[in-house]
Amino acid sequence: MAWTLFISAIFLLALGVPVAFSLAAAALLAVALDDRYTTIVVLKEMFTGIDSFPLLAVPFFILAAELMTGGKLTEVLLRFASQFVGHRRGGLGHANVLSLTFFSGISGSALADAAGPGSMMIKMMDKAGYSKAYAAALTASTAIVGPIIPPSIIMIVYALQDDRVSAGALFMAGLLPGLLIAVAMMIVNQIISTRRHYRADAVRPTAREMLRNTVNAIPALLLPVIILGGIRAGIFTPTEASVVAVVYALLCGAFIYRSLRWSNVPGILARSAILTSSILLIVAASAAFAWVLTIENVPQSLAQWITSLEVGPLGLLLLINILLLIFGIFIEPLPGVMVLVPILAPVAFAAGIDPVHFAMIVIYNLTLGLITPPVGGLLAVTSAVSKVPIGALVRELRPFLLAHVIVLLIVTLVPSLSTWLPYSSGLAKPLASAGLGSATSRVLVSGECLYVRGAQKSSRCA
Repeated sequence: MAWTLFISAIFLLALGVPVAFSLAAAALLAVALDDRYTTIVVLKEMFTGIDSFPLLAVPFFILAAELMTGGKLTEVLLRFASQFVGHRRGGLGHANVLSLTFFSGISGSALADAAGPGSMMIKMMDKAGYSKAYAAALTASTAIVGPIIPPSIIMIVYALQDDRVSAGALFMAGLLPGLLIAVAMMIVNQIISTRRHYRADAVRPTAREMLRNTVNAIPALLLPVIILGGIRAGIFTPTEASVVAVVYALLCGAFIYRSLRWSNVPGILARSAILTSSILLIVAASAAFAWVLTIENVPQSLAQWITSLEVGPLGLLLLINILLLIFGIFIEPLPGVMVLVPILAPVAFAAGIDPVHFAMIVIYNLTLGLITPPVGGLLAVTSAVSKVPIGALVRELRPFLLAHVIVLLIVTLVPSLSTWLPYSSGLAKPLASAGLGSATSRVLVSGECLYVRGAQKSSRCA
């Protein structure tokens, strides 16, 4: 049954079948060829997978991003970012990075970042004399920060798969790694711009213009502050924060910037509904796929194999990094989280690895798959909006991919980058506070569930 599941899923993905349909069809075929279950169980598990209150945050955060984009937020952030670096060597590239980083605090989606402000920056860089392929590569590699800087749809889904972490803690955990990624992209841009003599054509704005642009951008920049501040203060949960974000985005677009027309709202709602449906369909199909894995004891077998290697926490993290990088090449981040987290998170926890730190490693790894062929969703979107062939885009991506690997190693080797803010804000507790350490924690596999010695039985089977 497990072999049928994997082979059929890989075959369908290789044919170009959408991820959601590939996973659902593979699960259905595996169950249909097994006499123990009826095929109706696949539908049941799909509905169970999306029957979750925290998932309500997904459509609201998507709607908030669409409302902000419809309210001309992209232009506001571009002007704000460009005024600081647009006049320097490689300035438009730096402005690209800053704009996408600011927009990440609103959209929570790498694809939205690339299709929105990213497409505008590619056109501006092309007119200024930058190689269009280079501009597209910079945009795609920087858009990775979309799911890492809060709010993040992937983080919400991850928190549903691992009950040791909360969405609020992951939101806080993504800030420093996200900013580190942005800095790394700016360093690469500076090196390449200097080497290729990409000069800035923009004139340094006056102090008065900078003040006006900054004041104009403040309402947009306040959205992530309101979300994280409200969650930290206990005013609302991450799910409730998504509704607050929608109301705030609507007020900003309609009454502060006065660029959101009420006639555009039906179209915004329709786009949000379509995008939400596609995400929830992936979540539902991944839930059915993961259920087949569970009843076939694949998580337990993999857990036993990994722990038998006795490589220690650091060796385990490096092995998991390699596994996730390979896995991310062939599958999108959302289904990757749904399928792999229930398998790997209990193993990492039992090895004494902090759940928040491990979550950031998984999310960053799988998100990198968006800019690696053959699947590479970001490659397809960026190629479409820039009209640059994917081959040329991939060639320009090499230095950025190297920078991402270096940042990934830093995030892996320095846990405090991911855990300091969640701990200091009280949204997460250190692993040691639960009396668990790498020296005493061991994985014990018994029956269908995975246990950790010295702790209560996990409420979730692997």
